[in-house]
Amino acid sequence: MAIRSILSLLAGVGMLLFGIKTMGDGLEYAAGSKMKKILGTLTKNRFTAVLMGALVTALIQSSAATTVMVVGFVNAGLMTLAQAAGVIMGANIGTTATSVLIALNLGSIAPVALFIGVFLYLFVKKDIVKHIGQTIAGSGMLFFGLNTMSSATEFLQSSDAFIGFITKYSNPFIGILIGIVITVAIQSSAGSIGILQALALQGLIPLNFAIYIIYGQNIGTVVTALISSAASKTNSKRAAVIHLLFNVVGTIIFLLITAFTPYVSLLESFTDNPAAQISAAHIIFNVVSTIIIFPFINKLIKLSCILVPEKEEEAEDKSQFKFYDTRLLSTPPVAVAQIGREVVRMAELARKNLNRAADALINADTSKCGKIIETEDTINFLNHNITSNLVKINALDLDYSDAKYIGRLFHVVNDIERIGDHALNLSEAAQVRVGERMEISDEALAELENMRRCTMTLLDGAISAFEKQELTAEEASRLGKLENTVDDLKREYETKHIERLNKNRCETRAGLMFVNTLIDFERVGDHAMNIAWKVRKRPQEEIEAEPAVIGNI
Repeated sequence: MAIRSILSLLAGVGMLLFGIKTMGDGLEYAAGSKMKKILGTLTKNRFTAVLMGALVTALIQSSAATTVMVVGFVNAGLMTLAQAAGVIMGANIGTTATSVLIALNLGSIAPVALFIGVFLYLFVKKDIVKHIGQTIAGSGMLFFGLNTMSSATEFLQSSDAFIGFITKYSNPFIGILIGIVITVAIQSSAGSIGILQALALQGLIPLNFAIYIIYGQNIGTVVTALISSAASKTNSKRAAVIHLLFNVVGTIIFLLITAFTPYVSLLESFTDNPAAQISAAHIIFNVVSTIIIFPFINKLIKLSCILVPEKEEEAEDKSQFKFYDTRLLSTPPVAVAQIGREVVRMAELARKNLNRAADALINADTSKCGKIIETEDTINFLNHNITSNLVKINALDLDYSDAKYIGRLFHVVNDIERIGDHALNLSEAAQVRVGERMEISDEALAELENMRRCTMTLLDGAISAFEKQELTAEEASRLGKLENTVDDLKREYETKHIERLNKNRCETRAGLMFVNTLIDFERVGDHAMNIAWKVRKRPQEEIEAEPAVIGNI
């Protein structure tokens, strides 16, 4: 009998946790991309940051998930520590929403909610209705899990061992430890509070012991963010530590309140419903902690800086993302915007490398060739890792414009990588010229310089248009003329080169290098035009005449 009850208890816990997750996902998707962008909105108003944290966490029902997102934002440079601290405080308040729902004890409507939710999710095609159905189904599953857990724990009422444990080990620190362990184990503070409410409804855990478990659950929810920040930048680690400090300080405050005031008695006088008592204790802990600690955010930040000092000896690792963080995948619109910034960064690196390489070839100066190779390694890193993350983002629930933008980024990354390869070709040509002491005529050098100038102007315009995601008719016309000029110059200079060869004014080997260099510039111009066309806003009359994408040439 006990084994069967334990299996039912585990099944109930599973349904409760899955119901919370399903309900949160449905709410998040139903809210749409604008709601998902809330955490990515930068604001210096800390009050707004608290509200943002509370709202987003109330939707996704996981303060740990919100904090992980915040760590990602800080790591990507989207959010300061002060802003992060406000959002984290709000997240603790937002996570109490599920406990309120459980306290309402709507278990009788669970079958109806589950039926309606599943029906809407499976048989209605409109996305918003499907997500609402997912939310309703999740709430039904939550209450089913709660009912199953309550029924399964009835056998504990007659268990002398369990009752003896609660009676003997009602030490506050034992309660805090239990709360930490449960929350870390199931990775959900909302879920662990739900389990506690289910046990309280059966009269298995008195409020004077449950209160300490609640304090521990608030500390336990920080572990996920701490683990997530382990491999992050210093400020990201500090954001996770701020969350830990907030909950630890809050626990200390409430330990004192519980010890020296009739706090528990007041909660018990508030309502006879044990689940409501626990929900009220959970809400009061987070709201009061926020009110008390909020004025001392700067002190909290300074303490986190002391605990996580800056490592001055660490040199910046260029083979890593500067703006994007994989934790942003939980907020797709922000992930899309940030991966786009990484693509622009990659384009700027390729542009610098092309200019350096052309300068090295024209001036016979190989002093920067080492830097070119180093930058090419960074470009290759970005190429592989941006592409793999584009695949991950593309699999998310994106709105139409973001999905189209991600599709364009795949092509742009390929074009940028090819520009980097052409820059490497020019660098290698420069090394050959210097190593073999090749002589290039002044006329040919002037032609290469003019080719470089036109190509760089075209590339600058293309990168600018892509970064702004706007290409006006005038700019499209200007870039089109530049691209035609690069093509015309290539043909013109090839003809002049042949004339120089016939008049023995140019070495054959140097001439071959000259022609290959012209080809490199011309190919860069083609890839630049591909990039320019991958923007969201383009002149309608030009869209119909959009050129074909140049492949790997």
